[in-house]
Amino acid sequence: MKFVAKTPNYIIMEATESYLESIKKQFLYYKMLGEKSIDQLEPQQLFVSLNEDTNSIATIIKHISGNMLSRWTDFLTSDGEKEWRNRDAEFENDLQSKEEVLEIWNKGWDCFLGALNGLNPEQLSDIIYIRNEGHTVIEAINRQLAHYPYHVGQIVFYAKQLKSGDWDSLSIPKNKSGNYNAEKFAKEKEIKNFTDDELKRLK
Repeated sequence: MKFVAKTPNYIIMEATESYLESIKKQFLYYKMLGEKSIDQLEPQQLFVSLNEDTNSIATIIKHISGNMLSRWTDFLTSDGEKEWRNRDAEFENDLQSKEEVLEIWNKGWDCFLGALNGLNPEQLSDIIYIRNEGHTVIEAINRQLAHYPYHVGQIVFYAKQLKSGDWDSLSIPKNKSGNYNAEKFAKEKEIKNFTDDELKRLK
């Protein structure tokens, strides 16, 4: 078998391709966590605010979607804080139905994932702007990899508080860590993204 040395450019390309594949799976994982939480609630529970300083799940979704539409529309060519965005309005609890909530949720994710899937490794070092502040594409993606799961975590937390009846666990169930680890360590070592099994399990 002939050994072929990898050039620095090849290694960089391989790493950036791996990065794109990894973050796409992670975003899909958090999207599914949000949706599996919403599915466990009664429609009216999406609009519950625990106090004046707390956003309902519907309002959190409005904000996530508003951010996605602003950041990822014409992602590479225009500032991520669009002139047409009204961020303050995203926190007004004015949605009326679960159907509206899901429509807004899907609109934001479709815009975001469409832009993400359209990227190629060579573009990850390009500069984009958010409120006139320059970011590499990688920095912009990482910024949202912190932002969106932060809000999905809020959705999951509120949903667990609001759920009537038993909660269908979205992670390792209580007192099942030993079983989970035993199953993992019973398999051969392999290189894979942690979301591969989790996305299958949650479907």
